[in-house]
Amino acid sequence: MTRNKLLDLRKFVAPEFVFGDGAAGLAGRYARNLGARRVLVVTDAGVIRHGCAGLVLESLAREGLPGVVFQEVSSNPRDCEVMAGAETCLREGCDAIVAVGGGSPMDCAKGIGIVVTNERHISSFEGVDNVPRPGLPLICVPTTSGSSADVSQFAIVSDTSRRLKLAIVSKTVVPDAALIDPRTTTTMGYELTAHTGLDALTHAVEAYASNASSPVTDLHALEAVRLVSANLLAAMRAPHDLEARARMMLGSLYAGLAFSNAILGAVHALAHGLGGLLDLPHGLCNAILLEHVVAANYETAPGRYRNIGLALGAAMPEVGDHSGGRQALLEALRRLTREAGVNCRLSELGVQREDLPELAAKALCDPCLVTNPRPFTIEDIVGIYEKAL
Repeated sequence: MTRNKLLDLRKFVAPEFVFGDGAAGLAGRYARNLGARRVLVVTDAGVIRHGCAGLVLESLAREGLPGVVFQEVSSNPRDCEVMAGAETCLREGCDAIVAVGGGSPMDCAKGIGIVVTNERHISSFEGVDNVPRPGLPLICVPTTSGSSADVSQFAIVSDTSRRLKLAIVSKTVVPDAALIDPRTTTTMGYELTAHTGLDALTHAVEAYASNASSPVTDLHALEAVRLVSANLLAAMRAPHDLEARARMMLGSLYAGLAFSNAILGAVHALAHGLGGLLDLPHGLCNAILLEHVVAANYETAPGRYRNIGLALGAAMPEVGDHSGGRQALLEALRRLTREAGVNCRLSELGVQREDLPELAAKALCDPCLVTNPRPFTIEDIVGIYEKAL
């Protein structure tokens, strides 16, 4: 007799979060409440230029807390940057961290925190539950609506020697607080809004299809699909529409709560290899790969993918018409990604056919592949890359 999935043991990990206009200005109060005396502010040049980092520094100053800025963070944060940030943190005597930015500063900040407390190289934490001691107190102020690093137990860092992205999955990297302020996302450009929004969509789709999904993650994942599909284009066309931005931020939050607990799947496993080898934008890689992974997975979980199609607003056929359902879902995904301006293929980003065996071998070892709804061989993975090439 098949056991009811509702009875399966599941844990759900989430940080304290504050959502709404003005949340970013609470950074100083939260840092003080965590006992901070000197704060490392991890950010990047773009976030500084647009004023979001300054807003956080002012908040810290109001509470009498000095802020030390570390901004040497790449779009795919590197192991050497994490180690440099940890050195700065120790040298300056910082005892807490505030990350301000997209997934890159937040993942870098997570890495800095655990390197400082564990006194080990960032690469030694790769995998699941390999962080002995929690990092420094961490507050995240996201400025994009896509990565969801502010609420997740993931930290993704590029290993420059092996040219791959190492995934660190541990509840010790879940931030102590996330201050989610939709106003911070109004400075995002058209392309960044598209890529981060499609990243959030991929998080939601993969979490819902994951073999580690649960009723709680399902609830968040499907609502994230609805929110992103209904508001992404509006946020792109009217970047200062605070309601559209707020709905996208909410979609990103829901997707993050879902995937942090249900984990992800083959899209992310394959995208991590691309980011590590060629330093490509993560959200763009996800957007290109999503339809091809869904096509490969569909027959394993047709009911789940049918629900995703309905959440996207696709005209799904009757239950049982798997071929028609697959086609309807793929068309809906293609339509949204194309309307968001993603029309390129991997070959246009510099991926070559001779790269595929190496990329597939790395994807096969990625922890995100464990929760994909069906197992993949290295030949399956090469085939997906070829379709996206």
